[in-house]
Amino acid sequence: VRMLMTPIILWCLSIELYVWALPLFVLAAFSDMVDGALARTRNKITPWGIFFDPIADKLLVGSVALLVGLQHYHSWLVFFAIFLDILPSLRWASQKTPGGLMAANKWGKTKMVLQCVSLGLLLLGIVTQIPALIVAGEIALVASILFSITALITYSL
Repeated sequence: VRMLMTPIILWCLSIELYVWALPLFVLAAFSDMVDGALARTRNKITPWGIFFDPIADKLLVGSVALLVGLQHYHSWLVFFAIFLDILPSLRWASQKTPGGLMAANKWGKTKMVLQCVSLGLLLLGIVTQIPALIVAGEIALVASILFSITALITYSL
């Protein structure tokens, strides 16, 4: 669902239709939580899901961050957050014997939630024209970076 919704969200953002982009983004982010919770509670975690869920996350969060976050946040924060987000995938792709898929840990899941909160606050701040929401979103992005670093360290243990 996130992969299908991401181009629609990006189109809305590109024509500055933030009133539509915001609820679509929230719905797409919420679908990630529902999908993960259903997979875990029903014991339906699959290699396909483990592989494609982070790709869908990175497409949604990364593209929205690049399209809108760069306009309102410090650019180095956006680029650093994206770099930290793709670093585990690069490590996995560089393994000599692929197949050891890395499941998300609690730090990585918290990072994803904070990234979505960050971008949701940013879009809400744009829609309502309340600059404090944009600042709060940037603070949430900084917090997501801290959790991303923690996730990277714990993946290495």
